[in-house]
Amino acid sequence: MTGHRVATLILGAGAAGLMCAVHAGPDTLVIDHAKAPGEKIRISGGGRCNFTNLGTAPENFLSENPHFAKSALSRYTQWDFLDLLARHRIPWHEKALGQLFCDRSAKDIIQMLLAEMQPADLWLNSSVEEIRHDGTEFAIRLIREGRPVTVIAHNLVVATGGKSIPKMGASALGYQIAEQFGHRLTDTRPALVPLTFNEEVKAGFAALSGTAVDTRITCNGASFEEAMLFTHRGLSGPAVLQISSYWREGDRLSVHLRPDQDIFGWLRDRRITEGGKAIGTHLAEILPRKLARHLAAELGLSGNLADLSDTALRSLADALTAWELTPTSSEGYRTAEVTLGGVATDQVSSKTMESQRVPGLYLIGEVMDVTGWLGGYNFQWAWASGAAAGRAIAGRARAPLTSARTPR
Repeated sequence: MTGHRVATLILGAGAAGLMCAVHAGPDTLVIDHAKAPGEKIRISGGGRCNFTNLGTAPENFLSENPHFAKSALSRYTQWDFLDLLARHRIPWHEKALGQLFCDRSAKDIIQMLLAEMQPADLWLNSSVEEIRHDGTEFAIRLIREGRPVTVIAHNLVVATGGKSIPKMGASALGYQIAEQFGHRLTDTRPALVPLTFNEEVKAGFAALSGTAVDTRITCNGASFEEAMLFTHRGLSGPAVLQISSYWREGDRLSVHLRPDQDIFGWLRDRRITEGGKAIGTHLAEILPRKLARHLAAELGLSGNLADLSDTALRSLADALTAWELTPTSSEGYRTAEVTLGGVATDQVSSKTMESQRVPGLYLIGEVMDVTGWLGGYNFQWAWASGAAAGRAIAGRARAPLTSARTPR
């Protein structure tokens, strides 16, 4: 094969691809279709990048094989990434639930990774046209800044991400490459995404748009206790984004309003001390006023709190702690933060992220069937899987010729 030769070609200059380049050793080339590297890093966390989570553990990830992520996560942890930030003197802060953000800008993370990956090369405005493999090397035909070029690489790393946020250039390229080389895909769908109602239900909730309330939302055995936000399309907020990874069309959400409050006990105490007030007035003390008004109408509540028996109070409390809502769809990949599903893990090494079908092919980051919760977990998977592949590539390059790769 003839063309521009490198030891390792990394497709994708996102979080996983850049981290892989940091560890992959010399003669590494990273390419991306975008005009700038790390674009999803740049926009994440409102421009501050929720770059990891202090509580990262394998239990925070969804996959057909829940054990697959354990190896990479244990060998490149959130503490390793914090050490990297410390070396570059990047200030950060913790928000709720262990979520860590940059003090200044997500651009600090991008500049750190670019500095760390030196002397690797970076080609932007480069798109993949064709990939071939002759059993030893990969030949990747590209269009770089409008001109065709072929790159020959011993190692090919697929770090192209998933389908989320297509306006930033997200595509199914990584899945297509995996399938080309015989890998199976699991079903993919938008995740960490707002959920929507049909037109009739949406109209009924129109007055609640912009209203947020603390909740515990449960669906298909998963529960998340964070804020829920009503939007003009349906539901959003951290609790809804989290549960969206577990929800499927037709499923009901069980919404426990104000999980921090013993609603039955509170209502019973209020009946004793201020029973002469309207029921809706009392609800507005623990719920946003618009939501209290909506629920009072939906539940047919009238009269004063003193008029309700213990049985009636219990029924009211149950309605507020097991409110059932049935979204009809989601906002899709347009607003999804990640893609659920991807390249099946059964033919990829959990230690090195190398394909067990094609030696020298590595698959990392979001393209794999590993999806984290909201809150920095998906970035930590990108760092961990990227480091695993990069270290494996570098280690193999340093190994004696007698221990070179053998067919599997």
